[in-house]
Amino acid sequence: MTRGKQKIEAQKRNAERNQKGKGSQLEARAVGLKVICPICKAHLANQNQLVDHYASKHPKEKPPAESS
Repeated sequence: MTRGKQKIEAQKRNAERNQKGKGSQLEARAVGLKVICPICKAHLANQNQLVDHYASKHPKEKPPAESS
């Protein structure tokens, strides 16, 4: 019966570990997305991504100047 006790203890440990990591990452994601496309309102992480976004999604428009 030794293995039965180990199994129960392992299940308790795993339950505790799994409870800690649960939750939404929306707040962390919002902090990282700082640049917004003025045309389609897409959220981007930095100015380089905005330039790439303009090249692929809005090819006829020029990207706005970097506002730091």
